[in-house]
Amino acid sequence: MKTSTVVMGVLLLGSLPALAQEHKEQHAPAHAAKPYIPPHGPRPAPRPPAGHTAPPAGPAVVERRSLSDQPGHPNAPHVHAANNEWVGHEETRGDARYVIEHPWAHGHFRGGFGPRHVFRLAGGNRERFWFGHFYFRVLPVDFVYVDDWNWNSDQIVIYEDPDHEGEYLAYNPRLGTYVHVEYLGA
Repeated sequence: MKTSTVVMGVLLLGSLPALAQEHKEQHAPAHAAKPYIPPHGPRPAPRPPAGHTAPPAGPAVVERRSLSDQPGHPNAPHVHAANNEWVGHEETRGDARYVIEHPWAHGHFRGGFGPRHVFRLAGGNRERFWFGHFYFRVLPVDFVYVDDWNWNSDQIVIYEDPDHEGEYLAYNPRLGTYVHVEYLGA
């Protein structure tokens, strides 16, 4: 009887580290980093020099550079937490694919901008998504950048776009990426 009790005790003590490790893997550590939310949107892109001609209107074919500017960064428009750099935004200025034919056709978004206004997506897809009573769509040129968005649960933050009339930027803190969106109304 004593031998079986000792064996059971040794087995139990030997399994405690494994149980503790299993418990740690199931729960995020208390010190897990909070997703970064930029304090403000991008600065306006520099104006082209005098005499510079704008690209022609219409369906332009503009080659994009890789946006994965550092190891581990997404190949999508994203924001650097260290300096609030909006990677990929400057190159969209003057790109005809980002021109909305009728800016503000559905009015202006009045739900709040920046980190004090974090919204949770409540449904939809890239063509039409919503939170609260506000509806948006991703501009088709940015469709490729929302393939991994969770349309029923991701948080987003809306920023005004200083370079594209009628557009906003929807930032996804979970991914650290953003896309150009158009407000569709309330």
